[in-house]
Amino acid sequence: MAHSPLQPHSSTPHGQKAKELVAPLEADIVRLLSELVRTDTVATPPHGNETAGQAVLGEFLRAYGIVPDIYDTAFVSHSGHPYARSDRDYSGRRNLLAALPGSGRGRSLLFNGHMDTVPAGHGTWTDSPWSGAVRGGRLFGRGSIDMKGGIAAQFAVLCALRKEGIRPGGDVFAESVVDEEWAGGGGTLAARLRGPVTDACAIPEITNREVALATRGGAIIDLIAEAGDPAHYFSNEEVVSPAIAVGRLLGWIDSWAARRRQIPRGGTYRDFTEPAPVQVLAIEANRMDSSEPHHVPLTAGVRMYFQFLPHEDVPAVLAQVRGSLDEFCDGDPFFREHRVAWRPLFDPPLLGHEISAEHPWSRCFVRAAAGVLGVPPKVTATPYPCDAFLIHREFGIPTLLFGPAGGGAHNPDEYVEVASVLDTAAVYLAAALDWCGA
Repeated sequence: MAHSPLQPHSSTPHGQKAKELVAPLEADIVRLLSELVRTDTVATPPHGNETAGQAVLGEFLRAYGIVPDIYDTAFVSHSGHPYARSDRDYSGRRNLLAALPGSGRGRSLLFNGHMDTVPAGHGTWTDSPWSGAVRGGRLFGRGSIDMKGGIAAQFAVLCALRKEGIRPGGDVFAESVVDEEWAGGGGTLAARLRGPVTDACAIPEITNREVALATRGGAIIDLIAEAGDPAHYFSNEEVVSPAIAVGRLLGWIDSWAARRRQIPRGGTYRDFTEPAPVQVLAIEANRMDSSEPHHVPLTAGVRMYFQFLPHEDVPAVLAQVRGSLDEFCDGDPFFREHRVAWRPLFDPPLLGHEISAEHPWSRCFVRAAAGVLGVPPKVTATPYPCDAFLIHREFGIPTLLFGPAGGGAHNPDEYVEVASVLDTAAVYLAAALDWCGA
């Protein structure tokens, strides 16, 4: 959306002070970021290697006199919470929590970031995905923008306050959690079930130094068509293949993409060309691989990604989509006989979230960002889901997003702009001083 009417008439008085407090830590912040990127913390369901990164972060915090709480998240599997994914193994996967106790005379604040990254992928990188190389003001490597740059920034807040002996009025917490990628949420869920529950939260996802007050929800569904009998493949009978018919299924998906462009957008997503995209993530029949025998495929599938706006009734929308699929199959001669299987990758689906622009935390944060950046920040929404809805909707903590600038997330040559990491740290510190009381 365009700039919100929230824009402040004056910036927070803590903006300059925050920049001064962060300045002596800048080299350490970049060093921490580089070390985190050089540490493989890839999560590939059901497992994750995040604990290696938590060890690096813990060592950094101890050098500033902050003793972190690093704890196993396996208990979440037995919590009974609907968002505890049954297809995940949390054994040995550890969250990290750091706290700076306040004087008891202010509001509490939480910074939440995820340590896990997606794999390096099959694309070609200029440097190693784990290089942490710095060129032209950019630090490269898997997880640099998503979201180790944000992690380095949020923990710098506690280190700067501790270094200067500043005790805020309210408690300040920063946590690094596991299992955010692949629609996980288990690390954030474990963190909220264990505590703390605070008065506000900020997440340093990729926002390019914009303040995001809303996130989308999402569901990924595999649509699988099977046909033919492999036992009678070489025979006089016609070889039935679902691969061509899947082309018609793609047309059905495209019709839903068009329908979703017309939904009521609300204010936050009103300027988005695609307010709630419907996308195809993968199409599969046979592999174009010399190790695969030449044969007509007997199975074909499409991986479909539906996103949702914060105000939508997600189960109702998905029920409508599934009913539409049944109607499509009824009207198609191939799919009438060979029904499409509906297989969600995860359940329940992710929800969106939104915090009002007039909420005290929103107003406080915009003031802080303006004070550090020198101009009012753009107030917008994200084009992706994340853990924010768990914190905001499931546990009642007002949550917004603000993070560094960069590019290449989930792709080769991922990078984060180093200056934007330092800006994020200063904005977070200014917000903490204002919200918690200096």
